[in-house]
Amino acid sequence: MKYFITHIKKEVSKNLFDYLFLITAGVLFLISLNIFKGERLLEFIILFIFITFYVLWGIYHHIIEDTLHLKTVVEYILIAFTLMFLLKIIILPN
Repeated sequence: MKYFITHIKKEVSKNLFDYLFLITAGVLFLISLNIFKGERLLEFIILFIFITFYVLWGIYHHIIEDTLHLKTVVEYILIAFTLMFLLKIIILPN
C-alpha cells in the first residue's frame, strides 16, 4: 500500500497540469449536466463530448509520457463506452 501511495504522489506531481485539466473538465461536465437537466438531447451531447474528451485526454497523456500503445487506446475507448452506457441509463432514463 505504501508503494501505491508513493507512486500516486509521484504521478500527480509529475503530471499536475494534466490531472487538473481532467478534473476541471469533469467538474464542468457535471455542472453542465445540472444546468441542462431534463433536456435529453443536450444531456446526451454533453455526455458524448465529455466521453470524447476523456479518450483524447488519455491518448494525449500517454503520448506525453511516451507510453502509448494500441491496447491503452482500446482500454480508454472501452472505459468511455462503459461510462457512456452507464450514465445514459442513470442520467437519461426513458
